[in-house]
Amino acid sequence: MARLVAHDWPFPRDDADAIAAHWQARLARSPGMFDGTVLLGSACAVAAGIARVDLFAATYSSFIAYRDRGREEGGVVNAFASIVPWSADGAVLLGAMGAHTANAGQLYFPCGTPDLDDVCGATVDLAGSAARELAEETGLVLPEDAATGWVMLEGEGQLAFLRPVRFPEPAEALCARIEAHRRQEAEPELAGIHLARAADGPEAARMPGFVRAYLADAFGA
Repeated sequence: MARLVAHDWPFPRDDADAIAAHWQARLARSPGMFDGTVLLGSACAVAAGIARVDLFAATYSSFIAYRDRGREEGGVVNAFASIVPWSADGAVLLGAMGAHTANAGQLYFPCGTPDLDDVCGATVDLAGSAARELAEETGLVLPEDAATGWVMLEGEGQLAFLRPVRFPEPAEALCARIEAHRRQEAEPELAGIHLARAADGPEAARMPGFVRAYLADAFGA
């Protein structure tokens, strides 16, 4: 469960000049980035297997500067939800982020920091955010019988809510569907798809910590 709250975050106010300079430097490397409004986590509690997280609005540029500098003052984290796509033959699908994105070259599950499109009244629809990001990045739609269980992973300034979903097609068929979707986009967010069938491998260095942690548990490493 997630809700939208008012939160006084001193960082954008106290470091405005540094944030602006950092944003310009990042734009020089990735001109396609947009400084919109995102939702960041300010608090999270788990009781009886249910997580409750508070989210507040912030500019994307302030989030990027905060993240890149490795800051975690006041418990502010990147809280997001993601579908973990599993193929019928036991592979996990990871997206390779495009060169124009803030995380160019990284490999992770289709996802994004929640934004105002995910707000409904005082609540934030993290499950809807995950499904939306999946469809936007890959063209995949959740199966009608998709599992509804979630895994929460916390660390490295992130709070990841992961929903593993097994699709009825084998990995190669899913990759073909995603590639067809990518070809239809003017500027696809993904540069391609990586298939993980084990927790380690030469591509592990390109994966964020939450992805490596999930794969280690899923594949028993």
